[in-house]
Amino acid sequence: MKTLIFNGSPRKKGNTIFLINHLVKHLEGEYKIVNVYDCNIKACIDCRYCWKNIGCSIKDEMQEIYSYIQECDNIVIASPIHFTELTGQLMAVLSRLQTYFCARYLRKEVPIMKKKKGVVILTTGGNCNAEKAFSTAKVYLNTMNSKDIATLVCFGNTDDIFTENNTQTMDEIKKIALFFNKAALDAVVDR
Repeated sequence: MKTLIFNGSPRKKGNTIFLINHLVKHLEGEYKIVNVYDCNIKACIDCRYCWKNIGCSIKDEMQEIYSYIQECDNIVIASPIHFTELTGQLMAVLSRLQTYFCARYLRKEVPIMKKKKGVVILTTGGNCNAEKAFSTAKVYLNTMNSKDIATLVCFGNTDDIFTENNTQTMDEIKKIALFFNKAALDAVVDR
């Protein structure tokens, strides 16, 4: 089982990465974390290369992520909420999924054959008003062929309470791992 995790937080020791690290402790198989603030990935420039061609005209670290998207079983989008939305850098990186959108709707191709499970993990300093960010994340997950999306995990009031002190959130993260791990177990049983 392979899991791709997009970490949209700029903070190396914040709540979002804490939840990601808690998740990977319970995941089976391998995983890849894309720390969007540390990678060399430019935003989509609307050059329209992908209107007629497979892939993207920009050659950077996104090429490796495209390969991992094709082969992974699970995808996680994890982000703090900034102004009711995913972080800007995360959306800049995910804008490069435009190539899949163009494949499906302009070139009439199926860009990703393998179906994936998806999860959205959000953190916020205030109340957990996450509808807009969750809706955006689901669009990105659907674009990567994640049709089975677990319910949202959102941890609020992080300005006052550090995530590790919230047992309910820790239990929800374990449930995400079980959601992913069950798919891997089902695949083995079906063979």
